[in-house]
Amino acid sequence: MISRRSGTLQALASPLACAALTLLALASSAQADDRTPPPWEFTDPKDDPFNPLRYIANNTLSAIAISLVLAVALTQSWMMWRVGGRCMLAMLIGEFTWAVGFGTRFGLHTQPDSQGIYIAYYLFIVLSPCAFIASEYMLLGRLARYLKSHEHLLIPPQRITVVFVASDVTTFLVQAAGALLAISKNLKLAKTGEHIFLAGLALQLASFAVFVLLALRFLYRIRTIDPQVWTVDAAQPWHRDWRTLALVLIVSSIGILIRCIYRVTELSQGFRGHLATTEAFFYALDSLPLFVAVAVYTPFWPGRMIPGIDRLAQTDRAPSGDERSSAEVKA
Repeated sequence: MISRRSGTLQALASPLACAALTLLALASSAQADDRTPPPWEFTDPKDDPFNPLRYIANNTLSAIAISLVLAVALTQSWMMWRVGGRCMLAMLIGEFTWAVGFGTRFGLHTQPDSQGIYIAYYLFIVLSPCAFIASEYMLLGRLARYLKSHEHLLIPPQRITVVFVASDVTTFLVQAAGALLAISKNLKLAKTGEHIFLAGLALQLASFAVFVLLALRFLYRIRTIDPQVWTVDAAQPWHRDWRTLALVLIVSSIGILIRCIYRVTELSQGFRGHLATTEAFFYALDSLPLFVAVAVYTPFWPGRMIPGIDRLAQTDRAPSGDERSSAEVKA
């Protein structure tokens, strides 16, 4: 029971932090729109110094994005209720907050100069993926326990979630602090905020890259050193083969890596750089890779592919010899 509660708290850490800091930002932004509107209209949004995006958000693209994200989130919520997979709870919460972020783009379409709406948009869009990453961490730990192959991980399965979620929350807090400073009217403070935010993104990229390398090493060692474990599900249909889920984990991680690299590159140019002020880049290099990263789990839901995956959380505090094999889990 203790380990189950611990796993739930770990799953909720990133999205709850995201929600709390977003509410704080919204409260602090209540006074962000007290400036005097410009007495003229800009023919090109790129020339509008009060428009943080430097373009007018496309409502059609925003509606498509919200529809797709909510469709995935609702489908996965139903699957978690039906077949389990609580290790993906953080991702589900992040998907709903991500959809809220896309919703704020409607507000930016009608009020492109609103700093308050921009603050909410930026925090929801940029920080929600921290929750996606947390679920990737938890899933790798579940796979290691399922296969009883903890020796192939550099970090024990019962600690891998704690270590990387702690890193995820830390980089989240750094990014949130930087984002709040970056919208300051004080130019020097805003520049400092940009640097802090960039540091948070770089740390997140480095942390997640280490995780991906650890996951690849784990799979490589099983295939080369433990071939019996590698083929333990060979007689099962593809939707019950752990190797399929492992491939999905890698594909999802690549999508998140692409997005992290884009965000670091974008901010290195500054909030007024070409990447940050071009809507096509936002959808092609941020939204699309992240959508693939979460949507790929819909047909390959962990609770469906590994029956009893939620019970594996109970082995968090168990000695390695007490962890169950895949055959025992299926039984």
